[in-house]
Amino acid sequence: MNMHLFILVLSVLIASFSQILLKKSAEKTYNSIIREYLNPYVICGYGMMFLSMFLTIIAYSGMEFTNVQIVEATGYIMVLILSYFFFREKITKRKLLGMIFIFAGIAVYYL
Repeated sequence: MNMHLFILVLSVLIASFSQILLKKSAEKTYNSIIREYLNPYVICGYGMMFLSMFLTIIAYSGMEFTNVQIVEATGYIMVLILSYFFFREKITKRKLLGMIFIFAGIAVYYL
């Protein structure tokens, strides 16, 4: 596998976990505004988002832009799966339909 592709997939996975951490933080209530924005979930979430951005820039340097869009679209699927495991969110028909549209868009893009 191309090293830049691996880095991009890793970047998307890190960004997906980052979004999960930020959502976890948003579900809690805090005593003050400072604690709301300076807690471990938010700090780690934004730190992971920064790492993801840095890795994405590295990956872009060695890939064709046409392939990047497809890998980035998998982030939506990863967030759906992670939300199911971490938040016990139901995977509804509407969400499945959205995933089908994403896969269909990827298929059409490659045709």
